[in-house]
Amino acid sequence: MQPVFLAQRDLAARWHMSPRTLERWRWSGKGPAFVKLGGRVVYRLEVVETFEAEGNRTITGRFQ
Repeated sequence: MQPVFLAQRDLAARWHMSPRTLERWRWSGKGPAFVKLGGRVVYRLEVVETFEAEGNRTITGRFQ
């Protein structure tokens, strides 16, 4: 089975965010792992789904 990839704009649409946010996340080491294919940044769908399932969060409360 061939892996399914999402383009940056597709992932941004899926998560209702700006593609620039994903660019900042890549630069800062946040977000799901990505792959560069011929100069394009893409995300494996299975990696995205795992990232979503893990519910990666940072502490949001002030005293937590």
